[in-house]
Amino acid sequence: MVHGETDLFRDTKVRYLGYANEVGETIRSFVSKKVVRASYAVATGYVICDTVDKSIKMMRHDGRLWKVAAATGDALIWQGLASIVIPGFAVNRICFHTFRYLKKTSYNGTKMQHAITTGVGLGSIPIIITPIDRGVDFLMNISYRLVFGT
Repeated sequence: MVHGETDLFRDTKVRYLGYANEVGETIRSFVSKKVVRASYAVATGYVICDTVDKSIKMMRHDGRLWKVAAATGDALIWQGLASIVIPGFAVNRICFHTFRYLKKTSYNGTKMQHAITTGVGLGSIPIIITPIDRGVDFLMNISYRLVFGT
């Protein structure tokens, strides 16, 4: 990708699709299992599309197989960390601690305890995306990208 070029999958609102599974998990207690499964399908589709996009761009830029494989690996690792592992942990902990805090209030044991926890979890998603993405960029820049030149 050309430096400074807008990345459809990482620099636009399309990025939110990578968090669809987090939305599904956060609202799990209010929706059917089909909705939660669908949220995982959306997030998986997003990861696949971004990976294919990065692979095709590298193929067009430098068609050598190892370069394409390195770009594919870069996208999969980046997405694995930035869309699955880190946000999954972050949103889970935000919800856990919110729920735990609410046990100390008059909301303990009420439907509002679940609703507030869900709202806080959903509300945290737009706030955590950019810091997580920049952190994963940094991690990739000092590791994988140094080794493979992606």
